[in-house]
Amino acid sequence: MTDATLSTVRNAARLLKAFLTREESLGVSELARRLGLGKSNVHRLLSTLVAEGLVEQDARTGGYRLGIVMFELGEAVKVHLDLHAAAGPVLAHLREQTGESSQVGVLDGDEVVYVDRLESAHSLRLFTETGRRVPAHCTSSGKVLLAHRSDAEREAYLARGALTRLTPHTITDPAVLRDELVTVRARGWAEAINEREVGVASIAAPIRDIRGDVVAALSIGAPVARFGAVPRRRHARALVEAGEAVSRRLGWSPESTATLPRGREA
Repeated sequence: MTDATLSTVRNAARLLKAFLTREESLGVSELARRLGLGKSNVHRLLSTLVAEGLVEQDARTGGYRLGIVMFELGEAVKVHLDLHAAAGPVLAHLREQTGESSQVGVLDGDEVVYVDRLESAHSLRLFTETGRRVPAHCTSSGKVLLAHRSDAEREAYLARGALTRLTPHTITDPAVLRDELVTVRARGWAEAINEREVGVASIAAPIRDIRGDVVAALSIGAPVARFGAVPRRRHARALVEAGEAVSRRLGWSPESTATLPRGREA
């Protein structure tokens, strides 16, 4: 990235921050004065930001204000902050119940990002740092999140050819993954055994927001040697209940969401 590009990005960020004053709208001249930039430069920045939905122009006054995309970004940040607060106590309880590492993941593009995690107390355990990105198709968290996308989003993902083979057990056939996602959605939880890394197993359950949309996945993982079929099935019920507990802390309830229009799920 060139110095000129970095300067443009920095000026765009400064321009967006100028709206923190919460004035109804700001004109090109006023923005140029506050930022110490030329009007033509500010106008070019505004044109780009308007095209991306980050800023919008008031047809009545000609001034500019923050656009709907900025509101959506703010809501996304709020969800993540709320998610951390809601998940923390449940993660601790889940680790105590199962003795295994527990974590919360969200979907970002074709990857799962782990935003919260507590390690197992076992000497033999998995080490996955918070913030790590992993492919969605070969993780239990990713399967939960993909299973609850809309039909169109799910099919677009399967059509992108993003199913990279990481182990001999990784699902790379879109038709096979599609069938598994149907099972995940019907069963209420997902599992991934040796799919991202040989010797690693995990199970995951959905976390819903106040509208009932699945916004994250709660998972537990362990070495396969300790996390065979019997303990996975035994822990699945506790995991689903933990996912529901986090969801309730986010405002979800089966009764209240039954009458709300659903968002991403179809």
